[in-house]
Amino acid sequence: MTATSEITTNATDAAATAALHSPVIAWFDANARDLPWRRPEAGAWGVMVSEFMLQQTPVSRVLPVYEQWMQRWPRPADLAADAPGDAVRAWGRLGYPRRALRLHGAAVAIGDRHNGDVPSDHGQLLALPGIGEYTAAAVASFAFGQRHPVLDTNVRRVFARTVSGIQYPPNATTAAERRLARSLLPGDEARAARWAAASMELGALVCTAKSPECGRCPVSEQCAWRLAGKPAHVGAPRRGQTYAGTDRQVRGKLLAVLRDAVDPVPQAALDAVWHEPVQRARALDGLVADGLVEPLENGVYRLPLG
Repeated sequence: MTATSEITTNATDAAATAALHSPVIAWFDANARDLPWRRPEAGAWGVMVSEFMLQQTPVSRVLPVYEQWMQRWPRPADLAADAPGDAVRAWGRLGYPRRALRLHGAAVAIGDRHNGDVPSDHGQLLALPGIGEYTAAAVASFAFGQRHPVLDTNVRRVFARTVSGIQYPPNATTAAERRLARSLLPGDEARAARWAAASMELGALVCTAKSPECGRCPVSEQCAWRLAGKPAHVGAPRRGQTYAGTDRQVRGKLLAVLRDAVDPVPQAALDAVWHEPVQRARALDGLVADGLVEPLENGVYRLPLG
């Protein structure tokens, strides 16, 4: 490729990328859901709480727990002052309760390292316990309007279809997806943050996994997957989530007993929730190892006090 043709190609790619931004952001401006963590009063802490809760959990289940959580713990210091077991109890049935412990740990670290304020620096966010690359980028982008690629399942699916021309992204995020996400970011920080939220909402409401509504999509005319005739997925089989009969279900049943109890719970009360003793013991041992349950003397258990 000559220097002239390379410049032309780069200019064409830049124009194609820019052509995605305006319609998707305009669609978001008109169709974005009014969610409490998107309101100015939520602040950075509200954004962080929502990001922890929304991992692998639909918005409809998160909303009531989020509202109760923010009423009880409107600042990181409020959560840090209570026992981690209180966070696990308030987490209710959102699932993956280790997220509650990690959020509590992050709140403690915010008090210790940042005077009780959620840091705006991406590196400082990433250094908080329980926060990975996605959550750090999401908080920096959504709470502070910074320019970061925010790659959740919805965004990855939108990019896979509109740009890469495939029905579904890989099961795990790849380096190529990260490069693509960076290349699609608008140069302006505020616009990049808006693009991050807009592309995520597009995947959640229109470009859904099972029933994409291409007729409602603001960039359907540019979508590489649609233009290719919507070829079926040919990559690795998509992972399905099972629950019934799994250790995760048993863990949830054991935690439900402990959440509802005022006093420590005897072994017999935990034994009653699941018929299979080996799996039940394995699930309980896992809860103890994860710090979600504390064993006490005389064979009783409780949620952690810290």
